[in-house]
Amino acid sequence: MDVAQVLHMNVGDGDYSYSNNSLLQRKVISMTKPIIDDALSNLYSALHFPKTLIMADLGCSSGPNTLLVASELVKSVDKIRQKFGNDESPEIQIYLNDLPQNDFNTIFLSVSKFRKNLTNQMVSNNSSSPCYISGVPGSFYTRLFLRKSLHFVYSSYSLMWLSQVPEMIDINKGNIYMSTTSPPSVIKAYREQFQKDFSKFLKCRADEMVSEGRMVLTILGRQSDDPCSKECCYIWDLLATSLEDMVAEGHIEEEKLDSFNIPQYTPSPKEVRNEVEKEGSFMIDRLEVSEVNWDASTGNNLNLSEEEDVQGYNMGKCMRAVAEPLVLSHFGELTIDEVFKRYAENIKSSMSREKTKHINVTVSVTRKG
Repeated sequence: MDVAQVLHMNVGDGDYSYSNNSLLQRKVISMTKPIIDDALSNLYSALHFPKTLIMADLGCSSGPNTLLVASELVKSVDKIRQKFGNDESPEIQIYLNDLPQNDFNTIFLSVSKFRKNLTNQMVSNNSSSPCYISGVPGSFYTRLFLRKSLHFVYSSYSLMWLSQVPEMIDINKGNIYMSTTSPPSVIKAYREQFQKDFSKFLKCRADEMVSEGRMVLTILGRQSDDPCSKECCYIWDLLATSLEDMVAEGHIEEEKLDSFNIPQYTPSPKEVRNEVEKEGSFMIDRLEVSEVNWDASTGNNLNLSEEEDVQGYNMGKCMRAVAEPLVLSHFGELTIDEVFKRYAENIKSSMSREKTKHINVTVSVTRKG
């Protein structure tokens, strides 16, 4: 699997698009806003109230959440400059980065409306928004920007994705991710791939960021030290079950299932801390863990009689928007609807029996001088 070519959220604005199925991710962005505001306030003060700020959203994806992040960053800076008594907001350049297959066209078509709305929301009476948007396609595990050019870096729900499927010496039979039945060598391969990738990420950002620059990263993770714990692996176990059922019924070849592995690793806070400290370019300001229920993928306008079914169905669509390109590239188009139909049923059944949640690890760091 060529992850750089295959890994992207479902494009467009259809029923299974990421644009229409990313409420859960929006909830996580909202939950971490106080950490972002704190980092920006400290940055603005440390840089002695700069006239320009260069920011990057890494793994921006597409849809409403992308420009929501940009809007929140600009409005936060505007409130901070008021707090410090400055009359004019700094000009802000925001780079939106993701892999080349990301739906950048949808983002760019929305920029004009975004800037008009942002101008209307600003406290200052400037005739135009002090925000400029650019797209930067490429892997954030490589250098993307000029040396010492970035003041602030943000990423949410992206760094759990690996640059490649880990190289395994044993077959991860019957699984598509780390599981309690995975060979120890598979767990080791996943952990080492994360360590390698996250270290690369930190080194690249250290080159690109100015001294005293800030970075806030939210990663889908886990609280447990066990990389196979249910809190991080269960969502993929349900997809594996769906695929195994189709193997048993002869719809999918067993060898095809055994050769499919999700390029993701959900780290613990301890692992994140260890990698940041090992790389050495950043000082950790905050390291926090939060939870978000799977039902955050559904809005709040349901009555009780339909809530359970709709929540399971919507979480199924949320996961399809994320995982369909990976599954499609490996198993082909003929099986895709049936796979995700079964997956949604498994998710709905799980949500009806127990409280299901994702764990988020958020780290806020400062670039050392």
